[in-house]
Amino acid sequence: MSNITEKVQEELKHARETCEASGENSQECVVAWDAVEEAVASQPEPTKVKNSLEVYCDANPDADECRLYED
Repeated sequence: MSNITEKVQEELKHARETCEASGENSQECVVAWDAVEEAVASQPEPTKVKNSLEVYCDANPDADECRLYED
């Protein structure tokens, strides 16, 4: 996990330096921020912890509390 965080931090630093040197509207700046977005997107999604109702409904899908109604 720290490798991904370090990569994002490196890309952020690079993007800021690039935009400062070449201007915020330059192509180099745009490319640098695209690299930041790619680094952030490569981070794994945090695992979602189920609440007590979700756990109950997994074990008892036919229970009244677990019914799903569609319009």
